[in-house]
Amino acid sequence: MSNPIRTDQAPAPVGAYPHARRVGDLFFLSGVGPRQAGTNEIPGGPIRNAEGQPLDYDIRLQTEAVIANVEAVLAACGATLDNVVDVTAFLVDMDRDFAGYNEIYAKHFTDVQAARTTLAIRALPTPIAVEFKVVAHLPQASD
Repeated sequence: MSNPIRTDQAPAPVGAYPHARRVGDLFFLSGVGPRQAGTNEIPGGPIRNAEGQPLDYDIRLQTEAVIANVEAVLAACGATLDNVVDVTAFLVDMDRDFAGYNEIYAKHFTDVQAARTTLAIRALPTPIAVEFKVVAHLPQASD
């Protein structure tokens, strides 16, 4: 009924979950952050160091990396950004980061017109500032 999708083109999950699952015509992507596949490097820099001290970072670069990772997972599903119907975005600092995140988001999603919700949260599992939860629709080929 549903099948897990994994790809080495996106960063490895940090828990026991796949990159996405397909159920019928819908793909449900697990949370996607900016870490780079293979290295876990964070474009724009981490938000804190190993001791937990805050660091300066670039939300625009992190958001670009998130969208590139979303595209990589979608490609593994046979989909593109054009198939995205819903995005939930998580920001660890809404006041600081919303404008930069929104600027980059608009660059990629204006024509897509996916539904979107942006939430402020206290933290994410890795030292990142932004993560997306995505739902995409891709009709199955006729049998």
